[in-house]
Amino acid sequence: MKQYILALDQGTTSSRAILFDHNGKMIEKAQNDFTQIYPQPGWVEHDPMEILSSQYSSVRAVLESAGISARQVCAIGITNQRETTVVWDKTTGKPVYNAIVWQCRRTASICDELKAEGLGEYITDKTGLLIDAYFSASKIQWILDNVPGVRCRAQRGDLLFGTIDTWLIWNLTGGRAHVTDYTNASRTMLFDIDNLKWDSILCKKLGIPECMLPECLPSSHIYGTVAKTPGLEELAGVPIAGAAGDQHAALFGQTCFEPGQAKNTYGTGCFMLMNTGKERVRSKNRLLSTIAWGIGGEVEYALEGSVFNAGSVIKWLRDDLGIIRTTHEIDILAASVADTQGVYVVPAFTGLGAPYWDMYARGTILGLTRGTGKAHIARAVLESIAFQVADLVFAMREDADIALTTLRVDGGASVSDIMMQFQADLLDAHVDRPKNIETTALGAGFMAGLACGFWSDRETLIKCRESEQIFYPNMAKPRRDELYSTWKRAVKRAQGWAE
Repeated sequence: MKQYILALDQGTTSSRAILFDHNGKMIEKAQNDFTQIYPQPGWVEHDPMEILSSQYSSVRAVLESAGISARQVCAIGITNQRETTVVWDKTTGKPVYNAIVWQCRRTASICDELKAEGLGEYITDKTGLLIDAYFSASKIQWILDNVPGVRCRAQRGDLLFGTIDTWLIWNLTGGRAHVTDYTNASRTMLFDIDNLKWDSILCKKLGIPECMLPECLPSSHIYGTVAKTPGLEELAGVPIAGAAGDQHAALFGQTCFEPGQAKNTYGTGCFMLMNTGKERVRSKNRLLSTIAWGIGGEVEYALEGSVFNAGSVIKWLRDDLGIIRTTHEIDILAASVADTQGVYVVPAFTGLGAPYWDMYARGTILGLTRGTGKAHIARAVLESIAFQVADLVFAMREDADIALTTLRVDGGASVSDIMMQFQADLLDAHVDRPKNIETTALGAGFMAGLACGFWSDRETLIKCRESEQIFYPNMAKPRRDELYSTWKRAVKRAQGWAE
């Protein structure tokens, strides 16, 4: 009887379930979108119960469409949108408030207070992060401070906190396992990434009871088994054997196992990670030091840069402006013009991430003339994503003192040939797109497969990765320098707008 790995990929806009075989080949996938909630400008929420139901539905659908029985599932790996914060009652299992999403900026004032208290250096030293509303800590504090009665319940030990991996594992195991892995813990702004434990000083400073926090474990590890969960009864007893935040899982799925190897995921946001090995690199360019993964009793580190809005900008063109009808249409439209005619889009809808870390930046379109058409704006949107990635690459080159020759790419927007070519031109480096662009789910699957013996070692995993296309740079240096310097001017116009 053939065995498979089931990966749950719980993302910002959809919940997916993907089955992989021994060759790392995707056998089947199922996806369910869920509601995006915007209570106020800059606020973003999800319904945790809808996340749960959409994830369960995708699991049922993928097993049914693949014609695979639950007995053929060797293990489950989970990857998730990071930083998104859920607080729930451990007795009833009901959330006390909607999940506050990583994109949400409502806690910017809390972060300003932490900066004013001089905590920036301590937080960076302990957690590898910069103070920002992006991370979980200020979101937990906001829930404790603003939902009536919640702080008292938390102090009594009645409430639990988790990122989405924790929320899924707790529910799948019938409330038996309140755990997270090192990668997700490292994104909370509460976790000491050198000593692998919650930082008591930061918990106390933000008024977060440590009894709320999950146990932290390696990324490839058997956390528990599926309980007789309503709707998933047939999976009862299957081990949940891997978990990692989406970007760490993608780095692993791209088999970036050596220091200096890097990947960029073009999803709702853009996230670039570079493996720095067993030594933590402290950034001089406002990048993040983070845990790449914990496997086999060892922890490896990475440098990370985040772009808050990438694929979401393409969705904005489609759903809100109506400039395109399908996401694929943006490539056709952009290719119909030779360039943007000097138009630049800075998609800072929810602020700017690394290396700027400007919570108050807002989106701008610059260089418009009467001759500007839809095609120029479409091309400028694609180029804006590539420019933001270039910002990260150049900062990492300086921090790690490594010349990046190849960038491995994945995520939904990486299917854009025109954007991948522009990315190679900007970086003056190869851009390598794999045949399987579902590398986030594959990484979680790899971790689960290693824990349960489905795969024996990393060398086996490397053989599973195949390139679909490599884009080679084809732009003269003066033109590249001109485009990038103008981009930097455009970013300056967007910064501080909402302050």
